[in-house]
Amino acid sequence: MEERIPDLWEGIQAQIKVVGIGSAGNNALNRMILGGIDGVEFIAMNTDVQALSKCLAPQKLNLGPKLTRGLGAGLDPEKGKAAAEESVEEIKKLLEGADLVFITAGLGGGTGTGASPIVARVSKDLGALVVAVVSKPHAFIEGTTRYKIAEEGLRQLAEHVDALIPISNENIFKMGNSEMTLDEAFGLGDQVLMQGVRGISEIILKPGFINVDFADVRMVLENAGTAVMGIGSGTGDNRAEKAAQQAISSPLLEFRPTGASRLLYNITVKPGNITTKDISSIAEIFEQIVSDDALIKFGVVYDEELEDNKIEVTLIASEFKNENTRAATFGTSKEQPVKEVKRVTIPEIFGR
Repeated sequence: MEERIPDLWEGIQAQIKVVGIGSAGNNALNRMILGGIDGVEFIAMNTDVQALSKCLAPQKLNLGPKLTRGLGAGLDPEKGKAAAEESVEEIKKLLEGADLVFITAGLGGGTGTGASPIVARVSKDLGALVVAVVSKPHAFIEGTTRYKIAEEGLRQLAEHVDALIPISNENIFKMGNSEMTLDEAFGLGDQVLMQGVRGISEIILKPGFINVDFADVRMVLENAGTAVMGIGSGTGDNRAEKAAQQAISSPLLEFRPTGASRLLYNITVKPGNITTKDISSIAEIFEQIVSDDALIKFGVVYDEELEDNKIEVTLIASEFKNENTRAATFGTSKEQPVKEVKRVTIPEIFGR
């Protein structure tokens, strides 16, 4: 009997695994699961058994039970690294078969900082595309010790991933409402991590009117180094411009995506609700930020549940020719002049 097209599609979808490492990573997984990210497999890893038990992920791994006895790694990344090495065979079993592995963690502690590079290395050895979406601590509020640990952890993680997307807690505190509670601020950080994973996953998993597939995502992210992922939305007049500007000017990104040599963006609209003018408007804005010889690909996905007059844009930019980009990732950059774009606020980004 001839197979139906949906059955064939389900059989050839890319296998995406999302690994949350340490307490911050586990918290981010909870938000993703509650937020309803479909088509991916969630795996929680931690040295702290109590924190691990609170994670909603269907698969959990206690890292280094002999070394840590389930009591965590404190602020010792070497202990987190050793715990992951102790459990490396279990890590391999959980990650086998993955086409794409997301690693999400908060850097600055022992487990997320120390174990993430090991999980990334194993993932790469298994042939997966590896993308890390990680948060960096606020130097003043969370302490210089955590900040220095995070900086070194970021350097080590960069050696084992295809693409590294850093999110700064310092930017969250700067741009947030002054009345925002500490829990709300860190909750926004979790939401940014979730948006990063959701944005890239949906590009791969949702069939499009103009399709973007896993091969396209690999083209942009494989061996990319530091990458930027931006999400924007717009309604009403000039909705396309609003969505594109928001995607490239999020205050939560470590740096602005200027000088990218590889660019992929996905446009989501209600069926039949996009014009050639909309596409041209978005393309013109993105062309301003890329290098002259940039490789650009875009897709259009229809979503029946989206508002009639709304456009959503997900942007992935990588391979930056701007020398300041890498410095920005590791906290040593100076502000560089770029083309003027409208800055947006956290309430605008998250619809508050």
